[in-house]
Amino acid sequence: MQVGIDMGLASGAPATLDIEELLATRLLVQGNSGSGKSHLLRRLLEQSAQWVQQVIIDPEGDFVTLSDRFGHVVVDGERTEAELAGIANRIRQHRVSCVLTLEGLDLEDQMRAAAAFLNGMFDADREYWYPVLVVVDEAQMFAPSIGGDVSEDARKMSLGAMTNLMCRGRKRGLAGVIATQRLAKLAKNVAAEASNFLMGRTFLDIDMARAADLLGMDRRQAEMFRDLKRGNFVALGPALSRRPLPIQIGAVETSARSSSPKLMPLPDAPQDVEDLIFTPDPEEFQRPLVRRAPPAPRPTTDILAELSRSTPAASAVPAEARASQVEVSAEEREERLAGVLAEILDDPTSAFRTDSVLYQDFLVRLRMRRVPGPPIALPEFRRRVAISRSGVDVTTAATNAWATALSLSSGVTDDLQGVFLMLAKAAVCGEPCPSDARIARAYGTHSARRARRLLGYFEEQGIIVVHADFSGKRIVAFPDMDCQTAPGDANAPDTGYQPLAAE
Repeated sequence: MQVGIDMGLASGAPATLDIEELLATRLLVQGNSGSGKSHLLRRLLEQSAQWVQQVIIDPEGDFVTLSDRFGHVVVDGERTEAELAGIANRIRQHRVSCVLTLEGLDLEDQMRAAAAFLNGMFDADREYWYPVLVVVDEAQMFAPSIGGDVSEDARKMSLGAMTNLMCRGRKRGLAGVIATQRLAKLAKNVAAEASNFLMGRTFLDIDMARAADLLGMDRRQAEMFRDLKRGNFVALGPALSRRPLPIQIGAVETSARSSSPKLMPLPDAPQDVEDLIFTPDPEEFQRPLVRRAPPAPRPTTDILAELSRSTPAASAVPAEARASQVEVSAEEREERLAGVLAEILDDPTSAFRTDSVLYQDFLVRLRMRRVPGPPIALPEFRRRVAISRSGVDVTTAATNAWATALSLSSGVTDDLQGVFLMLAKAAVCGEPCPSDARIARAYGTHSARRARRLLGYFEEQGIIVVHADFSGKRIVAFPDMDCQTAPGDANAPDTGYQPLAAE
């Protein structure tokens, strides 16, 4: 059954959206804050409520008002992951529309709750694979393009759930509708699965260019996205239009609990205004002060000092006696860990092996040397490897510039930290810019083209600025660190790597 819902006006005529086609091809909505994304989603939900089951992932609690008019069940996200997965499964069984409100949770808890709910819907039995319109507002929070201030475990969990929704959800009846403020912050593998697009007002060049690419428009036409009025979008896709079509979104029946700010006159100041402000309420002193301090990262100087120590010599104690020597001091254990890590990184082929493979080798060597206690976790192992490969010395590691570099490196993914820290070390020390071959080795590849793409990616994120001197040699500058590398030949060979005879 073909059902077309009215989204508004397009050149004076009704703009219709084919719901059945949308269920098969998914939708991406993009626009800066204030462009009318939430209004568009509300129009879509209201018009399609009678035709298809709906599930809304609502980080701000704006869509709970749909329950009063259309009977959506409101699910509070402040539950355990097991509870949310069970509710999501029963939502599919009984075909009930719902709003998962995540208001009041911090970002990491929002990501975990949304992931648990989406996974619960995704894992429903085949007999309950009825069509569901799954709307995710502020999708860049749940499918970020790069790591942020949340744990890697939460990011992977949320990104995996969003990838399942957009890439594999169609066969299970799940049709993703995702809305984001910035395309550059949304994971590309999630955005790429949408075949329908509604692009609203945006101002940043990178977002305008990407929106133009998705709509098949010339990049010179990208400037039009700056001029779009609030509530106006450009539509493209099999469920909307075969050619880019400007649409003005129509009115809605319900409203969000929050609204756009309006100018209001200030009230007359009372006579005792200073007493009102500076006299504390007695209840203020009874409220507990809750502070959440993140664990302090381990200083780089400590890691470098451990890596610089030599590998402890093998003990001459018999195996039976050595097996009984379980208790060792913390310093000795750290020495053994650092020695095993140094052995692995001294192998010239280690640069071209993935961190997970190196980590497995690391665990095996720990068991062979009978190092007691739990080994370091994979994230800590990756961090040590990245710092070691950067070549930073203890003196440089103690500088403020290097501390800034470490802070910036937390904004890139684990696989790119080694490359980023190597470039940052060259900038802090004023060394020549590493060549493409050297960057490629730090990334674990032989491809110079991929190395250049990495530099382009860092530049797109605004972390570095790449330019050349008068002789054409490359310079990489770090604006946040106020330093840059010396000019370096991009095509120079990687003198630090000596290929084996078998190669």
